[in-house]
Amino acid sequence: MTAERTEFGQEIETALSEVLAHVRGETELPCRIVDDPAAGRIVALRKRFRLSRQKFADRFGLDARALQEWEQGRRVPDRAARVLLTVIDRNPEAVIKALGEDGDGGRRDHSLVS
Repeated sequence: MTAERTEFGQEIETALSEVLAHVRGETELPCRIVDDPAAGRIVALRKRFRLSRQKFADRFGLDARALQEWEQGRRVPDRAARVLLTVIDRNPEAVIKALGEDGDGGRRDHSLVS
């Protein structure tokens, strides 16, 4: 073991100091808030498009079973799914375009997000 402090070690110390200051309420750390994944909001989003669960899932590359679980509050979408749902809410055409005209980018597997 060496007595020298590496650049990586110094970076870790700095990061831990920032975390400690945040925990103590001394500083704010940057964060990004992703929309609330509450079941009611997911149902409202799907209903806004007037699509069944299956058609909504197919259109946006989601797993229909996962969508059902989210809507019924039995599961919460993971971070990636929440981001996708946010994009669907704010700019659905971007998702449709990214996936291709048929909504699945030509893929047969519709389970991009579960």
